[in-house]
Amino acid sequence: MSLTREQMAQRVAQELQDGFYVNLGIGIPTLVANYVPKNMDVMLQSENGLLGMGEFPTEDTIDADMINAGKQTVTTVKGASIFSSAESFAMIRGGHVDLTVLGAFEVDVNGNIASWMIPNKLIKGMGGAMDLVAGAENIIVTMTHASKDGESKLLSNCSLPLTGKGCIKKVLTDLAWLEIEDGAFVLKERAPGVSVEDIIAKTQGKLIVPDHVPEMVFAQ
Repeated sequence: MSLTREQMAQRVAQELQDGFYVNLGIGIPTLVANYVPKNMDVMLQSENGLLGMGEFPTEDTIDADMINAGKQTVTTVKGASIFSSAESFAMIRGGHVDLTVLGAFEVDVNGNIASWMIPNKLIKGMGGAMDLVAGAENIIVTMTHASKDGESKLLSNCSLPLTGKGCIKKVLTDLAWLEIEDGAFVLKERAPGVSVEDIIAKTQGKLIVPDHVPEMVFAQ
């Protein structure tokens, strides 16, 4: 069974470390804010000028003026700061973000990522993605493994306009956790109930499958 958006956010949260400064992109990545371990000091950054995002608000804590880069209302944690987007991008371009989590349309075996447009169909705009993939060393891409038509999004070569080249090493899909090594996807973990055969069938790019691929484990 494929992972839900919430389970994908939970799996990404397992990669957080104490003291990390983390940028969360639009979509599934924003949900990671709800799963930061309570005993961990992590500062979440949004490129519109907020450092110290907390969980999504309840009706009692909502502030319509406090939003993330995706224009969703958010909360702040103790020690949060608000500044201009220019300063926010200076943090990103200066390499001061420890982990970036963002979505994508395609990723290939060379670590290339396409995330900003589908010609003649959808133009999301570059947003901060180009700066993020250029300025961060540690990047996790969250995406569906295949399109609604069943076409793989994990490719030998991206077919869409690129956001960045050779910058992606870790990919979490709704089926698997993969890492990119030496021109191939390496299957590290699979979603509970998803077979290795299912993942192979939906991966167009070169895929290396170890003898044992564990299922992901989530806290109850």
